Amino acid sequence: MRCHEVDYEIIGSEMQLVEVELDPGETVVAEAGAMTYMEQDIDFETKMGDGSNPDEGFMGKLFSAGKRMFTGESIFTTHFTNRGSAKRRVAFAAPYPGNIVPLNMAELGQRITCQKDAFLCAALGTKVSITFNRRIGSGLFGGEGFILQTLEGDGMAFIQAGGTVVPKKLNGETLRVDTGCLVGFTEGIDYDIQRAGNLKSMIFGGEGLFLATLKGTGTVWLQSLPFSRMADRIIASAPSSGGSDKGEGSVLGGLGRLIDGDR
Repeated sequence: MRCHEVDYEIIGSEMQLVEVELDPGETVVAEAGAMTYMEQDIDFETKMGDGSNPDEGFMGKLFSAGKRMFTGESIFTTHFTNRGSAKRRVAFAAPYPGNIVPLNMAELGQRITCQKDAFLCAALGTKVSITFNRRIGSGLFGGEGFILQTLEGDGMAFIQAGGTVVPKKLNGETLRVDTGCLVGFTEGIDYDIQRAGNLKSMIFGGEGLFLATLKGTGTVWLQSLPFSRMADRIIASAPSSGGSDKGEGSVLGGLGRLIDGDR
C-alpha cells in the first residue's frame, strides 16, 4: 500500500507542533492524544492498528496491539480523515518540550528505527511496529534502546525528540552516544551497547555505565534533552514528602506559604 501524500508545516522553534494538510479523502495516523486542533470536515476514528494493511485481519491487529500494550504503548491509534471537498488541516504536538523531525521515508530507505515513544504521526500506509533488540548487551543495559519502534513506508512520518535535534550522517564511521539521547537511525546503521570506558570512568564519570554505539552508513538523529533526564532533574528539585523546600526559590516559597496560611 502506497502512503497518502500529505503536505505539512512545522510551527514553532523549541516547543513545536506539526500542521498536516489533507486533501479530500486523505488520512493521517497519530498516537492517541497527540492532536492539538483540527479544522472543519476533519473526521477522526480510533482504531486498533495503523491501517497500513487493510487485509491484516482481527488476529493480526490483536497481536500487534498486544506487543504495544506489553511495552507500555497505547494499543490504539487515531485516524484523521478529510471528509470535505477542500483542503483541511490538523495539528499534532509532542507531550514535552522539544522538536519534531519530519521524515520523508521515500528518501530514507523506507525504513526508520527509533526509540519506542518517538512516533508522533504519519501518512496513512505507514507501518508502525514494535521490535525488540535481540542483542543481549542491548537488552540488559540499553534502557529504552531495548524496545524500539520501526516505521516503514514511502510517505511522510514525524517523530518527536526532547531539546535540540542533531542529525549525524555516518559513512562507515562509529558514533558513541548516551543511550537516552538516541532518537532514531536509518537502515545501514548497526546498533549495540558497549561499556563506557574503564571502571573508574564508569563509577565516577557521571555519563552512565554504558553507551550506545552506532556504526555504518546512514543517518542518526540525536536529542539533547531526553525526557527521562529532564524528569529526573524535576523530581530531584521537588520538595520532599516531609514538606522541606529545595531549590533556588525555597526561601520565597516558604514565605509565600506562610502568608497563605499553609504554615
